[in-house]
Amino acid sequence: MLVITGPRQRRPALTATTIADPQSFIRANTRLRSVPLVPEIAVFLADESVPIWQQTEEELNEAGLPPPFWAFAWAGGQALARYVLDHPVTVRDRHVLDIASGSGLVGIAAMKAGAVGVTVSDIDPFAIAAAELNAEVNLVHLTLCGEDVLDTQPNGRWQTILAGDIFYEGDTATRAFAFLADHARAGATILIGDPGRTFLPKAKLVRLADYRVPVTRDLEDAEIKLTAVWTISPDCLVSCISRR
Repeated sequence: MLVITGPRQRRPALTATTIADPQSFIRANTRLRSVPLVPEIAVFLADESVPIWQQTEEELNEAGLPPPFWAFAWAGGQALARYVLDHPVTVRDRHVLDIASGSGLVGIAAMKAGAVGVTVSDIDPFAIAAAELNAEVNLVHLTLCGEDVLDTQPNGRWQTILAGDIFYEGDTATRAFAFLADHARAGATILIGDPGRTFLPKAKLVRLADYRVPVTRDLEDAEIKLTAVWTISPDCLVSCISRR
């Protein structure tokens, strides 16, 4: 049984020691909580308020690290995790890749739904540490990848690729879609969770499911975020020109 911890104690400053030991930093700055739309899974989450986000972000930036996206259960990831658990056929007995994995929530859901193995990929070393820690408390194993995989050529390694909340920035969105489309042409199942971020290419996608995801107004524009799970349109796979 997962134990959900109480409120955090006063947060220590980021130091060279905690940079060298990201899991200690994660434990000190978050608490283990069930994910609203996916209560079967608990992950270490920050108290969802702007001051804590800003303070933590400033310290991480000073250390040359990205903002703590791994410390929050974003709407796209929650919806995608829910979809995978409710539609296990999408990952069962498959090798799965979760890109921009953050906390590892979606990858954990895929393992619980019966995947043979799940690789979680994120360029933030703290996200990789968070995914490892969260996998441990959920009693699953994840393969950790701290490299940028978006230029990886399709080679049949992954049968399902999961992407939660990745279309928030233009350059990343362009690269991510090209990567996903290339792998879809090679036969991979592509699942995207997104609440309508600015750079989501809706015209090239097919909506599979809709969810009302509980989030925080501090990070989003509503307490309930309407979020969809998508896949790439077959028409797009025929007409879209690969970047390669």
